[in-house]
Amino acid sequence: MAVVIGIESTAHTFGIGIVKNRKVISNIKRTYATETGGIIPSEAAKHHFHNKHEVYFEALDKASEAGITEDKIDAIAFSQGPGLAPCLLEGMRFAKELALRLKKPLIPVNHCIAHLEIGEIEKAKDPVMLYVSGANTQIIAYAAGKYRVFGETLDIGVGNFIDSFARYAGIGFPGGPAIEKFAKSGKKYIELPYTVKGMDISLSGILTNLKNKIESGNYSLYDLSYSLQETVFAMLVETAERALAHTGKKELLLGGGVACNSRLQEMCKIMCKNRVTGKVKFFCPPKELLVDNGAMIAFLGEKMFKAGIKFSYKELNKVDILPRQRTDDVEVLWKK
Repeated sequence: MAVVIGIESTAHTFGIGIVKNRKVISNIKRTYATETGGIIPSEAAKHHFHNKHEVYFEALDKASEAGITEDKIDAIAFSQGPGLAPCLLEGMRFAKELALRLKKPLIPVNHCIAHLEIGEIEKAKDPVMLYVSGANTQIIAYAAGKYRVFGETLDIGVGNFIDSFARYAGIGFPGGPAIEKFAKSGKKYIELPYTVKGMDISLSGILTNLKNKIESGNYSLYDLSYSLQETVFAMLVETAERALAHTGKKELLLGGGVACNSRLQEMCKIMCKNRVTGKVKFFCPPKELLVDNGAMIAFLGEKMFKAGIKFSYKELNKVDILPRQRTDDVEVLWKK
């Protein structure tokens, strides 16, 4: 048995989760937001600094309901990357502070892989994951000892794309929930550029086109939001289906904050059900495990801990953040 704390701080969210034997015991977070404009890394880092202790003790308080106290913690996991450096630093510093004080090992976790591994809670065994978040848009699957990236954005992540559109339209951060709400009132589809290259997509041209349409004043925000979702989500679903065909896998898993969008979930379900070459099982964790959260870091951290992948509290100087770490950089030793 193992009890692992996970610390998430890659971007706008500071979260702490506690997992025991692959069961989420607590999952608490605070999220940086603005009324106008986008995420400011230095301000988000300040947000994390000021909220870390409150989140930590709230997570412990929740865990105490299951009989878990601080002295029963076996290891501390944290998001090592990828992410915004100022935010990652706050999470790592707090993780090292806990490791040193509690004399427990430290486990650096790849944020993207944590999004995938948490899908096991939904009984996904060997999926292709469509990972859609702020800075990350990737199609990932396990093969030959690593999580391989079969397709990705060639420019900007879909979450940042949606936030940029929302910001240009005068909506605050994060923009995704507002755009989803506006899209439900859209009645007219407006043709937008559709850019798919194999299993990769490009979004910068669509963003420019949308900005031009906003400036023209000839289109409603409702119709633009609706058209944005229908176009971009169709691109994502097409590339995910191509990855399923390429790998021969029979499961599709959604991950990342953008996966909370009900229309994207609906389109994925339709594709999985209607594939000519055979149905694919569709998996989507609950919203609290789709958005950035500490539980997914703890969940993967527990697996790594049991596989002996850890650093002693006496060698914390060997651990640093990796803001540009790629999914396929990581040796997936816990599966061997």
